[in-house]
Amino acid sequence: MQIDDDNGISALLAGSETRLCTGFGFTEGPIWVAADNALVFSDIPGNRMHRWRPGQTTAEVYREPSGWSNGLTLDAAGNILACEHGGRRVSRAPYADPSAMTALATEWQGTRLNSPNDIVVHSSGAIFFTDPTYGADSGRTPRFGYEGQQPELGFQGVYRIDLDGSLHLVVREGFTQPNGLAFTRDESALYIGDSQERLIYRYDVNADLTLGQRTLFVDQRGDPRRGAPDGMKVDAEGRLWTTGAGGVSCWAPDGTCLGRFEMEEHAANIAFGGPTGRTLFLTAGTSVYAVETA
Repeated sequence: MQIDDDNGISALLAGSETRLCTGFGFTEGPIWVAADNALVFSDIPGNRMHRWRPGQTTAEVYREPSGWSNGLTLDAAGNILACEHGGRRVSRAPYADPSAMTALATEWQGTRLNSPNDIVVHSSGAIFFTDPTYGADSGRTPRFGYEGQQPELGFQGVYRIDLDGSLHLVVREGFTQPNGLAFTRDESALYIGDSQERLIYRYDVNADLTLGQRTLFVDQRGDPRRGAPDGMKVDAEGRLWTTGAGGVSCWAPDGTCLGRFEMEEHAANIAFGGPTGRTLFLTAGTSVYAVETA
């Protein structure tokens, strides 16, 4: 692990990285399932979700096929919610029976979604997800096995699924490729990253769960290091941790960068978990890693 721009991040870390399992195509979407003491994550080109438990050196297949799933999260009932690149939908399945999948969102006003990417759940139960074109862009070099799908919407938006199943477009303009997203601790704001533009915005969240004014929170446009804003999480004290330029960076609520760390394999997404909630799990290229935090 290499720490850069240290403005306090080293005091938040309790050790270097440990590789938990490897041999995948491209890992993404880690989510800690406390009820099962397990980490579930996506292998996008493998078209699988895998499950790893502490003490194991390999991960078992949890769901196959996965619709080339990317971002994952849990709802209040413990169901797995998945953004499916190849399936071009958001799905829900009971954790105990991942084959019993139900599609929650597949189209906007009669037109297929691009390729849902990342997902979070509000305390009300409403689901927010991003919809870039990474999984439906025939101009990209084939990488995951489902390229060749044509984007049909003409924009890359951010959506909300309400408890009644209705789908709402909460952001239509202002993004090239919206990707990771995370609520602040009090849910008064929502961070949303644009991977292509290398920016993270902070949106006010209104009482009716529409999004209000946005402010620029992270700007990595001039950073020559590898990476762009992707997966992100907010910790118990309100700091934003995000993958991006130069590795995983940590940002205080006032926008101060506390530093970053990089590994040999560049992380695409992260999740807190483990028995104490202090383990930072990282999906990075062909492997999954863990870093203990303080």
